[in-house]
Amino acid sequence: MSTENPASIMRYDASGISKKEQLALYQAMLKPRLIEEKMLNLLRQGKISKWFSGIGQEAISVGCTSVLESDEWVFPMHRNLGVFTTREVPMRRLFAQWQGKPLGFTQGRDRSFHFGTKEYNIWGMISHLGPQLSLASGIALAHKLSGEKKMSIAFTGEGGTSEGEFHEALNVAAVWQLPVIFCIENNGYGLSTPVSEQYACKDLADRGKGYGMASYKVDGNNILDVYRLMKKLAKKLRKKPQPILIEFQTFRMRGHEEASGTKYVPDALMDYWGQRDPLVNYEAYLVDAGYLTSEEIEGFRKEIKAEIKSELEVAYAAEAVTESADKELNEVYATTSTSAVLPSGPQKEMRFIDAVSDGLDVAMQKWEELVLMGQDIADYGGVFKITDGFTEKYGKGRVRNTPLCESAIIGIGLGLSMKGYKSMVEMQFADFVTCGFNQIVNNLAKIHYRWGHNADVVIRMPCGGGVGAGPFHSQTNEAWFAHTPGLKVVYPSNPVDAKGLLLAALEDPNPVMYFEHKGMYRTLTDQVPEGYYTTPIGKGVRVSAGDSLSIITYGMGVHWAQETVQEMGISADIIDLRSLQPLDYGIISDTVSKTGRVIVLHEDSLYGGLGGEISAYISEHLFEKLDAPVMRVGSLDTPIPFNKDLEKTYLASSRLKNTINKIKAY
Repeated sequence: MSTENPASIMRYDASGISKKEQLALYQAMLKPRLIEEKMLNLLRQGKISKWFSGIGQEAISVGCTSVLESDEWVFPMHRNLGVFTTREVPMRRLFAQWQGKPLGFTQGRDRSFHFGTKEYNIWGMISHLGPQLSLASGIALAHKLSGEKKMSIAFTGEGGTSEGEFHEALNVAAVWQLPVIFCIENNGYGLSTPVSEQYACKDLADRGKGYGMASYKVDGNNILDVYRLMKKLAKKLRKKPQPILIEFQTFRMRGHEEASGTKYVPDALMDYWGQRDPLVNYEAYLVDAGYLTSEEIEGFRKEIKAEIKSELEVAYAAEAVTESADKELNEVYATTSTSAVLPSGPQKEMRFIDAVSDGLDVAMQKWEELVLMGQDIADYGGVFKITDGFTEKYGKGRVRNTPLCESAIIGIGLGLSMKGYKSMVEMQFADFVTCGFNQIVNNLAKIHYRWGHNADVVIRMPCGGGVGAGPFHSQTNEAWFAHTPGLKVVYPSNPVDAKGLLLAALEDPNPVMYFEHKGMYRTLTDQVPEGYYTTPIGKGVRVSAGDSLSIITYGMGVHWAQETVQEMGISADIIDLRSLQPLDYGIISDTVSKTGRVIVLHEDSLYGGLGGEISAYISEHLFEKLDAPVMRVGSLDTPIPFNKDLEKTYLASSRLKNTINKIKAY
């Protein structure tokens, strides 16, 4: 049936959609509309703190979510209340979430629509508008690896298509042929910026062609057009995995959020879209078709409003958040064992690089759900040949070459984690991690604190100077990440710990930044246990015992310290921290109490490095144990230079001897 209703300016084609489905879609759109109208009243009364209105865009949320199976993940944005209501998330929990109560989903830690729920397979967005596309691709990759006939859907706005993550996510999904639909809600404005200032192409759907994927442009206010297309595509993707891009044309009838208003929108444009209200027009169509009466409409409205009132009363009565610093701190990380798995097999001589490779090999055998991802790591074996031969042993499904899309790959790793996979993402050089910074510090690091899910991702970071590689291949940037709650940071100094810490990181359900110094790869050799064992994260070790002073360090600093004290003939306590987040404060306290004179040494530039944090801890908690000020030795506060002589001057090792003499003479 195709009808243009006299009461409607929109044309509806109901072919292939039953009366029952049509009425269900109407009720599914009516519910979020009525909830929104109530929330806007509560916002004005100060009973909720903020609101992003989706009035006028309900057809997209409802039409897309209605075609999904209940266990298929959806990644909504600010204006997708219809996703939650179509998934039948209890109103009381939504209302409690918006009031910051425990009855909601994130213990008062997320407001508005920045929350997710694994129970309903809805992923909570962050304020950045592109990252969720990569997470949806991670879920889609898990479906593909597991052979599940499933798909995922992710929303973004027209403004979000200008972000780098949009392009990275589409590119990787296309290259890997992942079963995911990327939905652009083109509602005319990114806050106050019109589309004419956002992009120059005619249609955003055209961007799909550039990535080699099918794309469509749809009237996002026409619920039947949305539903029909999505139903068709969902069936297609479950049979043959592939990504699809859809541009839904719609309009934002209220401000970006209520406080911003709509004064920048021309009246004529507002009137034009007001006449195309998806609920009003669809309701008129159903009445004209004889599927709905005014009495039934009034009945539906009364029923939903009564439910809203009843559920609000439950939410109002729900207990408030109980303030507890201990609870907040304890829920930043997923719980994990801190005990080590001791080695039980024979030992074998390995270089540092061999130990890293062996650790990955052991892990791939132990965890069939482990996936390795990185640039050139498959047939080529990686630029350092750490994964050489892995493709033949484990296949290209688990050892995956990636495009130069660091952010998307990290996001995909997090998506995999939600489906029970582990992932290792290799940064070809630690310097390149800047391209994936947002995913690490805002998604991986915060997800457990926000809504209780682990991020089972290890990011390997080949780092460090002394090899004449210049300012973009030599940084040791661990301080960037040790500062971020939710991340763990490890930095081995020898082959035995290189393997043990890598296996511990892969065992850990939390995101771990694993730093491996390139200068040690082929210069350090040791007897390394074969098979599976772990070095406990958060536990330092004393590598040299002495009484005259303490040197607290990690990574290459351990070797600088050993060489320098041996050359100077000094009895020094040398502590290898091994883990930088969490720190082993016990061993720090022990060595300070023992010698009373402390140097904190690291390769990173001095200002803002870990030495400042450790020095502050000692000064605050162990001041009475000191016989001299805590002294720091770090590299110069400059980018790391290429020239070998300049690099030598830059590195902290060139100033260690003078600092030792200074603290001894104090």
